[in-house]
Amino acid sequence: MRIIVVGAGEVGTYVADRLSGQEHDVALIELDPARCSVVGDKLDVLVVQGSGTDPGRLAAAGLAEADLLVAVTKHDEVNLLSALLARRAGVTKTVVRIESNRLREPEVQALFEDADDHLVIDPDREAAEEVFRLMEYPGAVDLALMADGEVVVLGVRLPGHAPLVGVSLHALGRELDPDWDFIVASITRTEEGEEDEQTIIPREDVILREGDLLRVVCKRRALRDVTKRLGLAREMPTRALILGGGRTAELLANSLLDRGIDVGVIERRPERAYELSANLDRAVVYQGDISDADLLEEAGVAEQDVVIAMTGEDHANVLACLYAKSAGASRARRRGRSDSHLETIAVIHRLELLDLLEAQQVDAAVSPRTATANSVLRFVRGDVDSVAAVATFLHGDVEVLEFAVSEDSACQGKTVADLSIPKGALIGAIVRDSKPQIARGRSTLRDRDHAVVIARPDSVGRVSELFG
Repeated sequence: MRIIVVGAGEVGTYVADRLSGQEHDVALIELDPARCSVVGDKLDVLVVQGSGTDPGRLAAAGLAEADLLVAVTKHDEVNLLSALLARRAGVTKTVVRIESNRLREPEVQALFEDADDHLVIDPDREAAEEVFRLMEYPGAVDLALMADGEVVVLGVRLPGHAPLVGVSLHALGRELDPDWDFIVASITRTEEGEEDEQTIIPREDVILREGDLLRVVCKRRALRDVTKRLGLAREMPTRALILGGGRTAELLANSLLDRGIDVGVIERRPERAYELSANLDRAVVYQGDISDADLLEEAGVAEQDVVIAMTGEDHANVLACLYAKSAGASRARRRGRSDSHLETIAVIHRLELLDLLEAQQVDAAVSPRTATANSVLRFVRGDVDSVAAVATFLHGDVEVLEFAVSEDSACQGKTVADLSIPKGALIGAIVRDSKPQIARGRSTLRDRDHAVVIARPDSVGRVSELFG
């Protein structure tokens, strides 16, 4: 597929990288010459310097042969005009990033009324929703809901106190037979003598270790048992402090307030703090800098269940989470407890900070780019590969895909054992008539089933052929 991505910011760059890795022919249009140079050195894509609203630059990016245009600059109007120009040139699929509510009105959407394949995305809203989901499962580093929520994929860095530490997968399988409620679908760890973590789809007996990053595919009904085995808490927090008062923070605060959670927000800009006070009538809004220790104390940082740092400055977010952890630990010691149970979540934009976050024990990280990429990848693959949902992650080199089985699928009527599934992939669950089952070798795939598959990127293409 020929794809043009307009905007080489964090979202556009990540989407272009993912799509080019799936063997699509990708061109990236960016106005900033310096950014073009940086991206051109990192990605194996055609980089065109200019505006996505310039017909000449669109032509240079291959608009005449394009199948899809993804416009994800920070300017809504640029994204809309780029998509309209693409439609006029005959591009059949368009994705636009829109943040303004006024540009989501029916009058604007009517511009695309004849477009069957048009997707509007909102990275801020998707990031806020991802943070909210993580708060429902304290201790998880990421989470994906598949098959209308009937299947949950949990990403967990296995803590030392977890009951699964020291357990072999063979022993676990014997315990779970015959009707499994969950399966360990991937393991990311650093092997002895290696510097970097490696991700495996376990096929042989493996003993689970403290510090392993596991991706566990489980039935929704089994979440209580699974989270207990993984050493996770299961209660939704009752008090939350949000550091930073941007649009993502406001969206999250509204969701938390709707759940009856006590919410505090710290915002540096006086005019924005005043605006938040008016918009969030049940939240406590503090005006000041999140690096101000006195202000954090006034906001009761040590008393919180969760602290979410979501300013536009990554380093400030990391430092604020570290301070919150320290304050929570000090409070726990004063009360004679060994663990404060205070969770921290940081929104980050630079992926190179991930190792720093884990080293400093920030509990979870969220990036707007991954949330947006999941929507775009599902949209790209849906028609061709029968993909109903896609989830990519900041940690670990795997994707989760939900395939819809049809009468024409190569896998229809076959057992899992009969399929030539590559070593880098695993069918984790099958959902039939809204009832999930963990896939085993004897499981049969039928028309209208949905299959949840976890796969390394180099195996996605071969897996897709089984379901396409």
